[in-house]
Amino acid sequence: MESKLKKDEGNLTTLVEFILFGFSGVPDLQGFLFGVFLIIYMIILIGNSLIIILTKVDTSLQTPMYFFLGNFSFLEICYVSVTVPKLLADLCRQNRKISFLACAIQMYFFLVFGATECFLLTAMAYDRYVAICNPLLYPLIMNTRLCIQLAAGCWIIGVPVHIGFTYLIFSLPFCGPNQLDHFFCDIPPILKLACGNTSMIETLIYVIAVLVVTVPFMLILGSYVKIISTIQKLPSATGRAKAFSTCSSHLVVVALFFGSGIITYMRPKATHSLGMEKFLSLFYTIVTPMFNPVIYCLRNKDVTVALSKLLSKWIV
Repeated sequence: MESKLKKDEGNLTTLVEFILFGFSGVPDLQGFLFGVFLIIYMIILIGNSLIIILTKVDTSLQTPMYFFLGNFSFLEICYVSVTVPKLLADLCRQNRKISFLACAIQMYFFLVFGATECFLLTAMAYDRYVAICNPLLYPLIMNTRLCIQLAAGCWIIGVPVHIGFTYLIFSLPFCGPNQLDHFFCDIPPILKLACGNTSMIETLIYVIAVLVVTVPFMLILGSYVKIISTIQKLPSATGRAKAFSTCSSHLVVVALFFGSGIITYMRPKATHSLGMEKFLSLFYTIVTPMFNPVIYCLRNKDVTVALSKLLSKWIV
């Protein structure tokens, strides 16, 4: 495919669109991949929508813990909808072009929702910390006002940062080629197409990754060190098992999301490979969101009971 370029006044060429290679390297598997990703996308939409409905209609789930879970499920729907519909469309057609502006918008929302997920998982860890380490003060501390403020902060805090960051990336000169060896507009493959000096942007990536990914991850780890220490001091084995069960689902999701994110954005540039980047991107953009509703439904007794009650009403 030939690059689509536009000549400016200085007789230089500037990209006006990118071509997403995606999985075009395996043409015989396009139909199969479309089916797999469509099924995964439907599981994500249905599973997370079900959790949102449960947290709204079941009174036993109208607590701070499930308030954050409902927010998290809605976020997961938004997060995957940034990349998967475009991926599905590209698997069905030969034209895999994306305009410069559309690419910037996709990257921006991907980064904002990714940052929101990091902060929301941290807020959920704080909720569990207060519930287990300060159970008597829990209703007082985790009141409705604080829960709304924490959730709003998680959704808003990354917006201005990533507006500026996305603007800086797409202000770089892109003078060809325009073939993006990825299935969406992610930072590493975009930077590989820039023909200007990207050292400042790369430094900024590490700074933002530390603030958005590493710091929340360390706060979550710190919370769970205190949580586990408190649980071990509980006299009752039943109490310890119940406390662990309320945290296990969250811990699994944290490990899946932060693990793949840290490996992708914090590893040395010399170790980057396009194949590994695609695999890791698939993992944290599609696979992890698919597992989240499964993890929370199967490993959480309250959600399982609420789901059973809801299904029994529908069946009757």
